Amino acid sequence: MSSAISLPEPIELREDSDFRNYLSSPDSNIISVCGFGSLLSERSARTPIFFERGIAKPETKEISSLSVEPCEGESLVVTVFEIEKSEIPAFMERELEFRFLAVVPETLDGKPYDFPAVLCAQYSDDEFFQVRCQGSKEIYFQHYGRYNIDKIWRDDILPCRAYLRHCVLAAKNLSDAAYDSFLDHTFLGDRQTTIREYLATTGAGIMEEQPPESLKTRYGG
Repeated sequence: MSSAISLPEPIELREDSDFRNYLSSPDSNIISVCGFGSLLSERSARTPIFFERGIAKPETKEISSLSVEPCEGESLVVTVFEIEKSEIPAFMERELEFRFLAVVPETLDGKPYDFPAVLCAQYSDDEFFQVRCQGSKEIYFQHYGRYNIDKIWRDDILPCRAYLRHCVLAAKNLSDAAYDSFLDHTFLGDRQTTIREYLATTGAGIMEEQPPESLKTRYGG
């Protein structure tokens, strides 16, 4: 299902109980999740670990995935899918580096959803270390340090090439609205260059590259 979403005054979700309180009716066993980027594809993995899968290019800084952040006057097209409430802890673990927000999606014709949905948004390195890693360098090492990553949320990096190609194909396969939204309302870390502009300039050739054989299904759009 395709929907548009804006971020007026989202509510942050930190605990399992927050998800249950804000994201569904009391008698429902499911919650809604907003999918963007790779999650526009039903086949996609939830948490791309590009270093582990051998598709990150640290020498060119082509290592990033994708998140969202508030931007006045902007909106984006997302999918909305459902997970069981019992899956909340696993979802939180998979998307550990993100800030979880309760937002209200709208259909493409502007009708608000009856209940909010969870959106994975920009976090901060300090919050990630203090909250998600409990201030433990050992926990941080298990998540990121072992890949020689000392900072997660950066603006000097570029998209992982295979991941970006996958996101573009997923958006294109979903709908024209999703495709145009992704190309024109998704930006590089500089927050100025759109994905459409990037693919037409320094990112030219990305769409012609094939992912490794072992990832062709997962990153095939």
